[in-house]
Amino acid sequence: MNLSIYMALDMHFTKRLIALRKKRNLTQKGLGERIGLTKTQVYRYEKGTSQPTLEVIKNLAIELRVSTDYLIFGDDGRKPDESLNMLLQSISQLDPDEKNVIKYMVEGILLKHQARVYGTAASADSS
Repeated sequence: MNLSIYMALDMHFTKRLIALRKKRNLTQKGLGERIGLTKTQVYRYEKGTSQPTLEVIKNLAIELRVSTDYLIFGDDGRKPDESLNMLLQSISQLDPDEKNVIKYMVEGILLKHQARVYGTAASADSS
């Protein structure tokens, strides 16, 4: 499993999984049957002794009628901070050509950042 996903699945994930299952009036066996898992595997996910694959997370989210972000991260999720959110709302009002200019600028800045971060890491690894 992807390490970043593994690290994100913490005790809060297990509590959300249990609460959502109970909210839908499902037993562990019932939830498992609906998404192709055994009762034991659902139990392990709820106890935090086993980590679901991305496919299982997707199936859980669909069955429990929530987003995968909510299932993994909760209400806090991965939302942009308020100042970025306001900028994104303003950008959505621009003409398509203006939006493309901003898109290319942001992509360029991100590529430059990644080259700096990963380029430095790559050169340190080769030392």
